[in-house]
Amino acid sequence: MKRLGVPMGQPWYQLRDEARRKGWPIVAMSSNYTLYGDMSRRVMNVLAGYVPAEDQEVYSIDECFLDFTAQPRLNLANTGQDIKRRVKQWTGLPVCVGFGATKTLSKLANRIAKTQPQFNGVCDLTAMSDTELDAVMRLVKVEDVWGIGSKLTEALMGASITTAADLRRVDAKRVRERFNVVVERTVRELQGVPCVAWETTPPAKQQIISSRSFGAPVFTVEELAEPIRMHAGRAAEKLRQQGSAAARVGIWIETNRFRPQDPQYCPMRWINMPGATDDTALLTTWAIAILRAVFKPGFRYVKAGVMLDDIRPKGLVQGLLFDGHPPEQDLRREKLMSVLDKANAKWGRGTLGIGSDGLKGPRAWTMRREMLSPCYTTRWDELRTVS
Repeated sequence: MKRLGVPMGQPWYQLRDEARRKGWPIVAMSSNYTLYGDMSRRVMNVLAGYVPAEDQEVYSIDECFLDFTAQPRLNLANTGQDIKRRVKQWTGLPVCVGFGATKTLSKLANRIAKTQPQFNGVCDLTAMSDTELDAVMRLVKVEDVWGIGSKLTEALMGASITTAADLRRVDAKRVRERFNVVVERTVRELQGVPCVAWETTPPAKQQIISSRSFGAPVFTVEELAEPIRMHAGRAAEKLRQQGSAAARVGIWIETNRFRPQDPQYCPMRWINMPGATDDTALLTTWAIAILRAVFKPGFRYVKAGVMLDDIRPKGLVQGLLFDGHPPEQDLRREKLMSVLDKANAKWGRGTLGIGSDGLKGPRAWTMRREMLSPCYTTRWDELRTVS
């Protein structure tokens, strides 16, 4: 797709006719989040075999940091090739490996390994001389350095800083004066000084969002209420998983901006709740109240979402003076949420939920996934068969 010049995130409906007309060998598949999540878990388990648990940081669904400083005699290039072979053999997925003295340098090395064929998928910056390091860093645009966004790129390029090598050579203190502390840390990391903390457990999210586009437009507030309830439930579940509570909830609904012939309406509204909570029922009640306040008839709605904000640790939530709920009732609610989460973890998301969420089954607003690949690794009835 990249070689054909297709930009990341371009909607399939914009490509379908052109691909057919030009005879492009494109295979379009629906998103299969269950399969992605399981394959990610398998890859991370393979990588966990190379370092102790405290020296592995899972950064995202397809990225991981490993700390090899406790193994100083290790041949990193050979280890990188072994990682590539093992992940490919055990999961079928190709990976690239980059080694650096800091997180930013290791991310840079990974990019070089991925984009420069001469490295054969493994780049070890720690084994290079300063001259060699400067040469390979000239191959990386400043916009591709971890932590440098589009706005910073414009400002840096205005200062004639166009490559990672240019950024590495600048004075860190002067960069902080002209830009900000984030750029200073990036410069120091490129110079081999660790500034980004190691995190073996992901930090609690400060904002939680749950949203999806609809498979078909919806028109009534009753139709919109179902996905809002579902998203509120999923956001509340994520909240409980990290041991937090939220004091602010927001929702948004969208029309299709790609259909300029349609009237457009995309409201977003927040509300501060009386107290912080992780209770699905309470969060859903507030979300539906906001929906009814912002909804307008006469529009084709194609997306909705729920956001939780003002998040704090559950143990630090202050009670309400005039709440009126006896402590035993709050305890029962907590037990109910615990049962809800355990049931959904054991039998699948959506097994239990708020009654007003609607029954499971075909819904007009559910995401269209006609081209969904099988869940090869998580469903017995969809396992690959070999004859």
